[in-house]
Amino acid sequence: MDSEDDFGPVMTDVTTEWDSKLSERSLTMKPSFIREILKFTQMPDVISFAGGLPAPELFPIREFEEACAHVLRNDGQTALQYSPTEGFLPLKEALAEKMNKYEIACEPNNILLTNGSQQALDLLGRVFIDPGDVIVTGAPTYIGALQAFKVYRPRIIGVPVDDEGMQVDVLEGILKQETPKFIYVLPNFHNPMGVTITLERRIKLIKLAAKYGIPIIEDDPYGELRFEGEDIAPIYALHKQNVIYLSTFSKILAPGIRLGWVVGPEGVIRKIVLAKQANDLHTGTFVQMITHDIMKRGILRAHSKELKKVYGERRHIMTCSMDEFFPEGVKWTKPAGGLFMWAITPEHISTMKLIDRAVEKKVAFVPGSVFYPDDTGDNTMRLNFSNAQPDMIREGIKRLGSALAEAMG
Repeated sequence: MDSEDDFGPVMTDVTTEWDSKLSERSLTMKPSFIREILKFTQMPDVISFAGGLPAPELFPIREFEEACAHVLRNDGQTALQYSPTEGFLPLKEALAEKMNKYEIACEPNNILLTNGSQQALDLLGRVFIDPGDVIVTGAPTYIGALQAFKVYRPRIIGVPVDDEGMQVDVLEGILKQETPKFIYVLPNFHNPMGVTITLERRIKLIKLAAKYGIPIIEDDPYGELRFEGEDIAPIYALHKQNVIYLSTFSKILAPGIRLGWVVGPEGVIRKIVLAKQANDLHTGTFVQMITHDIMKRGILRAHSKELKKVYGERRHIMTCSMDEFFPEGVKWTKPAGGLFMWAITPEHISTMKLIDRAVEKKVAFVPGSVFYPDDTGDNTMRLNFSNAQPDMIREGIKRLGSALAEAMG
């Protein structure tokens, strides 16, 4: 006879209906189109311009190996232990020194280390957004920001973006009628468009935000990857009292380490720290210490210099290939840095439909509509030039040009 001391599965006639237990918030979550399309790109014969992927052949693998060995050998007990939510202090000090060179004056107390800037976006949503709140973004804007913010059920208003960045004159009309919780911008080499907000527009944006009492979230993953022209002062540097600044090591070192940071007023940082404590306690101590060692030895500076050289060459090859192979009527941006170009087709072409034809020709991109808060922009596309080798860029653009020519008749 079985007893209660016998262990094994308990058999009942009850099966939980899990869908009925899910929160309303979870029902609004949707998969990233980019993550879905990356499934196609796993096929070895597909040339992908779809991801926002750095060039893997440039990863400083040997330097990471040396840093790992050094940290474990000299401070392994600390590296493998819990650490403060705010982040590893020597790394924060190094970041403060680094950013001061870019006119972003801050102290370690103004900095929080996060698991990539994606976590920072989620934490900002958690701290600032209540259901029904209005927030303002570019149209288009970074799809990861839209995903992070939409979980908290705001009303998102998009401001058109052109070759000089967010159209601030349009923003002013919105601020006269709405009171957003914040304005989210990508000032340098915008994802997805690759454009940069001019200094004139940055100043106008700051004055508008101050006039209406609206904070600015400045997302700057690509600012160090300028391969053409002169740097423009960060928005934070121009008016730090009203700006929260985000950046990441994903594009300037390696995305696999999942390490980003937030800079802001100390009181705001304390609130974000509380949200992070509930989320994951702290970012990995080991990866923070490895990154600090890499920074301390000057590897990051040399690596960024190499990235700018290679990415500038690949942007040039993609531009020349588009000149050669894209049919008349298609236009595109010419970014001075970063990872992305933006193409605009005639209005009757749906790039969401074009993607099927492109994949048949073994080339992939991201349809532009997924970057818009309201799913408009169906005649646009984002192209990544950092990840593919030069000969693959030329061949991929040739294939995409063929798909476009067929669709355009």
